[in-house]
Amino acid sequence: MDTGVLAAIRRLPKHKKVIEELVLVSESFRNICGDLAEAELALQRWEASEAPGATARRDEYRHLVDGLEAELRQAIHERQARHSGRHGG
Repeated sequence: MDTGVLAAIRRLPKHKKVIEELVLVSESFRNICGDLAEAELALQRWEASEAPGATARRDEYRHLVDGLEAELRQAIHERQARHSGRHGG
């Protein structure tokens, strides 16, 4: 499975099924998943770093990861709303 999809599922395991559906139909969702995986990797590197400015970079990447997670949640919510609307639920 793609590292971006795995990152999304790791962050939002209750939404695994919807994530897998969205990945198949939405290029923008796939891109967000990929961005999340890259941002998580960068965050891990900065967390292990003692370089000057590492604290600021960690904060920056934590904020980016949180923002990408929020985008994923929004896309999932929209997908679920459309899906339940179509089935009268």
